[in-house]
Amino acid sequence: MQPALSQYLLRQGSYINSEWHSSHNSFAVINPADGQVLNQVADAGPEQALAAVAAAHKAFPGWSALPAAKRSELLNSWYQLLIKYQTDLAIILTAEQGKPLIEAEAEINYGASYLQWFAEQAKRLDGVTIPAPSADKRIIVQRQAVGVVAAITPWNFPNAMMMRKAAAALAAGCTFVVKPAQQTPLSALAMAVLAEQAGIPKGVFNVVVGTDAKALGEVLTTDPRVAKFSFTGSTAVGKILAAQCAKGIKRVTMELGGNAPFIVFADADLDAAVQGLLVAKFRNAGQTCVCANRILVDKSIYAAFISKLLAAVNGLKVGTGFKSSSDLGPLISDEALQKVAKLVDSAIEQGAKLELGGQRHKAGKQFYTPTILSQVTADMAISQQEIFGPVIALQQFTDEAEAIQLANATDYGLAAYFYSRDIGRVFRVAQALQFGMLGINEGAISNAAAPFGGIKHSGYGREGSQYGLDDYTDIKYLCLGGLE
Repeated sequence: MQPALSQYLLRQGSYINSEWHSSHNSFAVINPADGQVLNQVADAGPEQALAAVAAAHKAFPGWSALPAAKRSELLNSWYQLLIKYQTDLAIILTAEQGKPLIEAEAEINYGASYLQWFAEQAKRLDGVTIPAPSADKRIIVQRQAVGVVAAITPWNFPNAMMMRKAAAALAAGCTFVVKPAQQTPLSALAMAVLAEQAGIPKGVFNVVVGTDAKALGEVLTTDPRVAKFSFTGSTAVGKILAAQCAKGIKRVTMELGGNAPFIVFADADLDAAVQGLLVAKFRNAGQTCVCANRILVDKSIYAAFISKLLAAVNGLKVGTGFKSSSDLGPLISDEALQKVAKLVDSAIEQGAKLELGGQRHKAGKQFYTPTILSQVTADMAISQQEIFGPVIALQQFTDEAEAIQLANATDYGLAAYFYSRDIGRVFRVAQALQFGMLGINEGAISNAAAPFGGIKHSGYGREGSQYGLDDYTDIKYLCLGGLE
């Protein structure tokens, strides 16, 4: 049974300039596990987006002028509230997104960790003094907030993806406008409730929720008052948004699609590799941009690995996110499930062998059985597209060089994983793989202290870590003369 949603955190409209907005039209937020309506939310349009940008623009001078220690204090207060309301936030997240409650609780902690991290980093926006070419001069370099930041965030991690953008922006002294995915607006609105309680000033943090993604996106990417734009989502949409930003020469961060290889070498600890694959593949039912997508296994251990993998995957439980026994929840929509099913069916038609699963699960319309395919080849659609579902597609390789070639044979470069106990191979392969993030003998790689981001068609810019403030600040050079 679904726990009750917190009425304190539940909101029905956009949060703009510290006010809650309504509109004539609304849209339903649906629980993907059972199709039940969770809430009706006011459907904001371009006018509300413009109002949010205006509020952020007006608030910027005051917020950026605050001492870094004060911004840090406010972000830390927000962080403490996330921890206090972790259970309530997780229940909202599971209800609108579908992931198991234990995963939702972990996501709240993950999102909160960015607030905690950047609350400290706010006090470390250091400048430098550079030796000048003459004794009567001084060269000083400062870092200053870029201005208003706009963001569009996805439905798969509706709390964490927003918080790692907002935390960095506010820490740097920027103000923030976010459009969350229409499937999962309740988590973003709940965060606005807590931002207000934490004392984040009027206009500094704004949430615009609506179904007209194109119109809202155009405002956030083309309004001249927006200095920086950040997007997490598909590469196809990212290209459109980046092109719109280019007209105004906006600073842009893009965290786009992936096609992550997961390589198991012959010298790997197979039990550890299986457990790492379960984490890298089945978290959020396979609906993450860093999910292992192409599983490359040395042919000498292929049969042994499949045997261990089948035993492990057979033990996974599928069910609604509020069942304590559930390891996998539903996919976000029936369309998402149909895409996964089509990729699986296409692979089988092209010669892949179905080892396990391959059909809808009895738990409900949008649940898909954990699936294992063997004898997959690199030319199959399932190897070339992001699966975004609970499907393991196994390929074979004969040597290290072929594994690297297969892994790099993609336009994407977000994350990659490999398992090996040969220290020489670890460094060779890590150097050769063309991806922004590597999990080496590890299936879970995301944390606030690490730079998250990719290369190639997976985007550019980094979120989190000491580098996470770079895209939210401008470097200003001061040349002081006449000092003698």
